[in-house]
Amino acid sequence: MRKVKHKTIGTTLLTLKVGDITQEEADAIVNAANSSLMGGGGVDGAIHRAGRPQILEECKRIRNERGECPTGEAVITGGGKLKSRHVIHTVGPIWGGGNAHEAELLGNAYTNSLKLAVAHDDMTVSFPSISTGVYGFPIERASQIAFSAVSDFIHAHDALKEVRFIVFSERDYDVYASLFD
Repeated sequence: MRKVKHKTIGTTLLTLKVGDITQEEADAIVNAANSSLMGGGGVDGAIHRAGRPQILEECKRIRNERGECPTGEAVITGGGKLKSRHVIHTVGPIWGGGNAHEAELLGNAYTNSLKLAVAHDDMTVSFPSISTGVYGFPIERASQIAFSAVSDFIHAHDALKEVRFIVFSERDYDVYASLFD
């Protein structure tokens, strides 16, 4: 049996589940990208592989126009061959112990992704657990920052139908689940 949790904030449904973000049917999925936007490992590599070359080509164009994407910022491309209309590429911080503004930068990654979603009329957005893989951000702290940033955004903007947290493992699910209670 699949575990799924829901919570409503205003008119927006928050959903938590274990899954593969590349299989999400959403207006936009968020990519935990690196600053080069050229693909990489983890979620980033999976999204680039599943979305096919269209995503990489759009990322190359963005990089040629703007340069690298700074930590905490976000850019948007089409979804390529994915089931989502858009991919929002955001760069989360690399954990360095917590004294290099990592919490603020992670919160910005979520907020700036949601701003792009609203600007492009995306009503459903799916997030991975940004920065908690190879970037080493402790998931307990990262999940609280993610949930808080999303909740604050929803309270200020009544434009989203659903925001999903798509986590990789049962352990990650259990960490996020406590925030839904």
